[in-house]
Amino acid sequence: MTTAKIGDAPKRTEDERFVTGRGNYLDDMTLPGMAHAVVLRSPHAHATIRAKDVSQALKAPGVLAVLTSDDVARDGLTPIRPTAEANVKTGEPFAYEPLPVLATEKVRYVGEPVALVIAETHAQALDAADLIAIEYEALSAVTDARAARANGAPAIADTVKGNVCFDWKTGDWAATDAAFANAKHVVDLRVENHRVITNPLEPRGAIGTYDTAQKRYTIFVSSQNIHGIRDHIARALGLPSSSGGNFGLKNTVDAAYAAAVRLVAPDVGGNFGAKNFVYAEYVLMAWAAKVTGRPVKWIASRSEVFLADHQARDQQADASLALDADGKFLALRVDSIANAGAYLMSAGGVQTYQYIHLPGSVYRIPAIALRIAGVLTNTTPVGVTRGPGFAEAVNIIERLIDAAARQCGFDRAALRRHNMVTSAGMPMINVFGQTVDSGAFPETFDRALAEADVAGFAARRRESEAKGRLRGLGFAYHIKGTGGSPHENVDVRFETDGTVSLITGTHSVGQGHATTFPQILADRLGVPNESIRFRQGDTDIIPIGGGSGSSRSTYMGGTAIWRACEGVVAKGTAVAAGMLEAPAAQITFADGRFVATGTNRSVGLLEVADRARALGTPLDTYYNWTREWMTFPNGTHVVEIEIDRDTGHVTLAKYTAVDDYGTLINPMIAAGQAHGAIAQGVGQALYEGAAYDTASGQPQTGSFMDYALPRADHLPPIALHFNGTRCTTNPLGVKGAGEAGAIAAFPAIGNAISDALAPFGEVAWSGPATPERVWQSMRRGSAGVNGRASVKS
Repeated sequence: MTTAKIGDAPKRTEDERFVTGRGNYLDDMTLPGMAHAVVLRSPHAHATIRAKDVSQALKAPGVLAVLTSDDVARDGLTPIRPTAEANVKTGEPFAYEPLPVLATEKVRYVGEPVALVIAETHAQALDAADLIAIEYEALSAVTDARAARANGAPAIADTVKGNVCFDWKTGDWAATDAAFANAKHVVDLRVENHRVITNPLEPRGAIGTYDTAQKRYTIFVSSQNIHGIRDHIARALGLPSSSGGNFGLKNTVDAAYAAAVRLVAPDVGGNFGAKNFVYAEYVLMAWAAKVTGRPVKWIASRSEVFLADHQARDQQADASLALDADGKFLALRVDSIANAGAYLMSAGGVQTYQYIHLPGSVYRIPAIALRIAGVLTNTTPVGVTRGPGFAEAVNIIERLIDAAARQCGFDRAALRRHNMVTSAGMPMINVFGQTVDSGAFPETFDRALAEADVAGFAARRRESEAKGRLRGLGFAYHIKGTGGSPHENVDVRFETDGTVSLITGTHSVGQGHATTFPQILADRLGVPNESIRFRQGDTDIIPIGGGSGSSRSTYMGGTAIWRACEGVVAKGTAVAAGMLEAPAAQITFADGRFVATGTNRSVGLLEVADRARALGTPLDTYYNWTREWMTFPNGTHVVEIEIDRDTGHVTLAKYTAVDDYGTLINPMIAAGQAHGAIAQGVGQALYEGAAYDTASGQPQTGSFMDYALPRADHLPPIALHFNGTRCTTNPLGVKGAGEAGAIAAFPAIGNAISDALAPFGEVAWSGPATPERVWQSMRRGSAGVNGRASVKS
């Protein structure tokens, strides 16, 4: 029996099951009498529905039901509302059109659900779907956020005037304007953070069941956030609420929803944000099970992933930085616009909460003025992916600093050092009132440059030039807050067979919770890891849960475990005192044993648990807490790229990272998370980009034939190092580790490409830096295309 503790690096216990084919994913599940569903989706980006005829489909072999919006209205289902309906900071309501579970009079994006077919087999459902006749009248479509806001743009929803869901200003505009007026240097830059499609290895899916006796739905889903999704499903099913609905945001349970709807998530094969929130298909499967009296299963095809999964990023910003003669940052001004897609889902919360948290949190910027608008377009709704909001903010400032250095004659590294918050300045409070408790920004930055051998870059550049290639160096300092739901809970139960059940409200989607969470428990209680039964993914076994989004799991779940263990020890001390015939004040606990101080008497925790159970006072401990502060993982990533002059092809030649994740529960797993996030950031920078035809709104990247993901041979060896500073806002000292690479790689690679292309002047490209885009940029490169600097005398 082993006791792997905090800081140890045992291999992941769950991997043996996965690599030997014994995982239990959604599509592995078969329930007695299970039927199969197919969703008929809109072929138009924008159209009115004139007529629907399902008569031929109903006659097709094996068909059990064909459902449309007429049936939705009959059964009292309601549209899905956004995860955030108002500005988190001000309470100002967003303008939005709720998402119908099946389209009514209008469709707003290609892939919107229009009808649902349930049949005995998946093939029969597919055949029947082809027999449904929908008469559409196509309308003009708009896919770009700026174009959607222009006069004369197609009106996507009557409830959203001018297609604008929100248009919010924050910061000190007067102080910012004054700083710009007195600045020696002003640098302007247009920055695009283009849209991506997350494509987890396992597609989304749902299996719905309905118990007529208990009047209860059970939905099996591939998701990371089952408690919050449960409440949204219950509301959309038209079920009455006992508390007005909390949707995972309050530290309470809506008893009526919990009684009526159970969500279960088996093993989840990846997420990256696409599986974080509610979808129409989850509601549809629950409803279909009630309509047919059978379990109903739907698994998305890869084509449906491209069309219907929430997409991410898609933000444009006009940013300006004011500096004095010595390069000191005086003010930052950002005017940005976010494409929310056809329906406002999570974009409102991301843009008015996460996006505005961190400008100026690594660098001292005394005045910031920020504007963000969220706009509807005829594209797939936008959700989240690694680092939502934070990635956009970091990209803006890191690209802007490089532009300032180039255009105003400063050294890029020196300019950053000159403006960084020092270790002595921690904790720091930025101009938006956000407190960053810990970090060693200059030390981490300098170590990254040293590990990357930046001093030797000039020689490597000459070697590349000798081969006819351009070589560029780029770096970016990333930071994010661990957001998501501020509430979390765990339940520690001592079983009669000598095992300990550890039940969490977070959910692993590949992060290794079955290994790291027991490490925390083993460290605190001295229980062998093999005796710990990790349980998750069922809304019936734990009352609330915030899921695993926003790098919150180890911070939130780990803190709950730590504090639950304190409760266990406190309860156990009283029982052990009786067993050891000593006052409770003389009982100490360490390494799994209670000891009577000054004697040779001791008793093990599991023995005490047995005795406590017999006395009717079990050591079982439930702990539910609400955070007051975020944690702030941060670090520097340094990249070198080569560009083929003739083709524009970009090769990632070198990648170095130094990250601060605070205490590392399992360094090997933290490194794995960092590597995966870096691969995603590289993917966005060089390969991935969702594209739509601007005239029709048709997706142009609807499969892996059109949408490139990074492969193993695209990545050089990653030199990853840690420079952890202990977080002061939780007892473990941990910070989130899962998103850093996706935040840092994009601006670092963008800066490296700009560095390589410096001989061509200020060049610009939108979307990923594909060979064609870079080649075109080199040919049209000239000063002022992407940015301009003005110097005042």
